[in-house]
Amino acid sequence: MNDSLFPESEPVPTRTPAAGSSQAQSSLHPPLAERLRPQHLDEVIGQRQLLGPGMPLRTAFESGRLHSMILWGPPGVGKTTLARLMAQSFEAQFISISAVLGGVKDIRDAVERALSVSAQGRRTVLFVDEVHRFNKSQQDAFLPHVESGLFTFIGATTENPSFEVNSALLSRATVHVLKALDEQDLLDLVQRGTQLLACPPITPAAAKRLAGYADGDARRLLNAVESVASLAPAGIAEIDEVVLERALGEQLRRYDKGGEQFYDVISALHKSVRGSDPDAALYWFARMLDGGVDARYIARRLIRMASEDIGLADPRALRICLDAAETYERLGSPEGELTLAQALVFLAVAPKSNAVYSAYKAVRAFVKTDASRPVPLHLRNAPTRLMSELGYGREYRYAHDEPEGFAAGVHYLPDGLEDQRFYEPVGRGLELRIGERLAELRRRNEEARGGDE
Repeated sequence: MNDSLFPESEPVPTRTPAAGSSQAQSSLHPPLAERLRPQHLDEVIGQRQLLGPGMPLRTAFESGRLHSMILWGPPGVGKTTLARLMAQSFEAQFISISAVLGGVKDIRDAVERALSVSAQGRRTVLFVDEVHRFNKSQQDAFLPHVESGLFTFIGATTENPSFEVNSALLSRATVHVLKALDEQDLLDLVQRGTQLLACPPITPAAAKRLAGYADGDARRLLNAVESVASLAPAGIAEIDEVVLERALGEQLRRYDKGGEQFYDVISALHKSVRGSDPDAALYWFARMLDGGVDARYIARRLIRMASEDIGLADPRALRICLDAAETYERLGSPEGELTLAQALVFLAVAPKSNAVYSAYKAVRAFVKTDASRPVPLHLRNAPTRLMSELGYGREYRYAHDEPEGFAAGVHYLPDGLEDQRFYEPVGRGLELRIGERLAELRRRNEEARGGDE
């Protein structure tokens, strides 16, 4: 899958299609996204954190210092476009490989082409789309050529490169994080697209619907604009929401991903889980999928619920949600959706506790407003003789050497906060046992401290 801001046309020279052939005809009408592909850095929409004045990629373009990099970000945010502009800016040969379709042969061919132009004093930019799809040996094949400077390597990935790109390759490339386009970026693209197509203007409300539908993906947005323009009735003065829905139909689904109803359905799903109603939770889950919501987004929400609403009442919930998310990545849709449904039902019927969530919020609020209290001497580390002489760590009691592995009476909070409590377990699920254990430990602490007095 190509993850560029606009669809990529393969740079490798090909034979000119015969006049009148379908290939020749299609080349006369490239997609809107291709026609709007930026030809200059200033035409790129979005990624201000990289392309704004003084930002990393802007500096690389302006300084003339070409460097190997990994472009990490969601689909349709400009990864391929930036790589192309980089090659264009430095008058370098641009070679593109898709890790989904390519293999070792493509890497060898790229090396040969780079050697050929290198002999003529010209540089090469090698762009690898979906680089995380290459295995370790395939990724390792780039290393000697990156080190020798034969080509500048630019990899694009939608996955976290820390986990998906070999450390050796990662150490030789700078990681630049690209973000999904925000609503204003998408609205600007809508305007550019309608101007190029010379179609009726799109009303602000309809444009917002399109932006919500695109969900940060410029390519998806421009494909939708092109479809609306071609399917809109002739002679209309403007394209409003009614025209939009008629033209795109099921593509827009039943609610706007950027609108109020979208967040209402998310809220309903979360509250159904919190309310221990598996039937309602499954209903809203199905509504979200039917509405076109990315199942990965739902998986992230489930992971959040596992910690916020179940917590230590049943710690298995978090692991089950993580396993469901990982399984979905392996199976995809629709098979993987069943694993998310399984995790969802587990969350709904599990005992509920927000004790950790509440404790975390309370301690964050407390630390934010409280002074920076010093660490008690007995808890400090003493790596030097001077620190030992000053009493660092002198009265520390090693819990493993104490009866039952518990040093009764020791204070671990700063002075003045000895009796402060943030976490109070609820009387449900595993936290019932945790509460009993915690009460016993607190009782022993009180006894030990009372005896010291």
